[in-house]
This record gives sequence, structure tokens and C-alpha cells, in this order.
Amino acid sequence: MDGSSLIVGLVAGSVGFGLFLYGRKQRRAPQLVVGLIMMLYPYFVSSVPVTAALAVGLVGLLWFLVSRGM
Repeated sequence: MDGSSLIVGLVAGSVGFGLFLYGRKQRRAPQLVVGLIMMLYPYFVSSVPVTAALAVGLVGLLWFLVSRGM
């Protein structure tokens, strides 16, 4: 692992932690699940572009789910 992958993983995990806490406190399943996934996947993905793309994709999925009323 290099420095950039650690930083991108830390940012993704931090955003995931925030979503997880929000979802748990507000009892919102989409935020809880996406937050949990965002906290865990940086441990298994070491590529910076893939990590960033997954983070953007998961946040986009969350936006789509919330805009549809979930």
C-alpha cells in the first residue's frame, strides 16, 4: 500500500462511518448499509481509482435510493 491508497481509503471509511452513525441514529437502512460497506471495502481494494470509483458509485446509489423514497 502506498500513501495515496491509504488517504483515499481513510476518506472513504470516514464518510462511511458518518453515514453509518447517521443511519443507526435515524434508523435509516440505506445510510446504514452503504456506510457499513464504505467502511469495509477499502480493506479489500488497494487500487486508488477503483476505491474512488466505488465510493462515488456507492454515494450515487445512496442518492438514488433516498430520492426514490427509501
